[in-house]
Amino acid sequence: MSILTDLRIAAVGDIHLGEEVRGSYRERLNGIERRADVLMLAGDLTRHGTLEEAHLVADEFRDLPVPVVAVLGNHDYHSDRQDDMAAALRDAGVTVLDDEGTVISCGDTKLGVVGGKGFGGGFAGKSASEFGEREIKNFVAHTRTIAESWKLALKNLQTERRVVLSHYSPIKETLEGEPLEIYPFLGSYLLAEAVDTTGADLFLHGHAHKGTEKGMTPGGIRVRNVALPVLGRAYGMYCLDGVD
Repeated sequence: MSILTDLRIAAVGDIHLGEEVRGSYRERLNGIERRADVLMLAGDLTRHGTLEEAHLVADEFRDLPVPVVAVLGNHDYHSDRQDDMAAALRDAGVTVLDDEGTVISCGDTKLGVVGGKGFGGGFAGKSASEFGEREIKNFVAHTRTIAESWKLALKNLQTERRVVLSHYSPIKETLEGEPLEIYPFLGSYLLAEAVDTTGADLFLHGHAHKGTEKGMTPGGIRVRNVALPVLGRAYGMYCLDGVD
């Protein structure tokens, strides 16, 4: 039986790397192995989702001394090269999640990570529904499909500790600071429902540059907005014992 340890998770999203900053983010990761057991990237790794940007990101995170797990964000989808981007990152040793789960070995502990880009729709009482025009129904159905995939992946994990990694937010609290009008495009309560149903230790997301770092799902799971503009540092540090 594994011994539960207090896993140290480094996380950041919305780094939006471009050619003029090549190598600079890598420098900010020096010594990360002394502070973290794993690094998680919460999407929007590029500016326009081009293959050139994808290779740049891959080089920044290649062969780090800790495991790296990533999801893509809406910017990473912009040029319709998301599959090529994921392949470039995987070639660099990064685990890229697309509405699925993986298990990371952190010493004697197995860490389960589930996630993907996520999507929008809004939050309880102020959300879109699968009613009316086909376009609206498709919008909400897309998020519901993602949430169901996460729920199944979480159920299938056989690990002591579990983290959910997303680009879009599961709650409105970590969006505070953003205009209310765009909340439906920043996340969905369906993501929180999926995680609360199955359980997790921590939910990490990005996307909301002007949002708030800390919140909690209705079921009591900690949520952290790790968008770089919110953190103001190379990455945030989160411990699964609840201290951060």
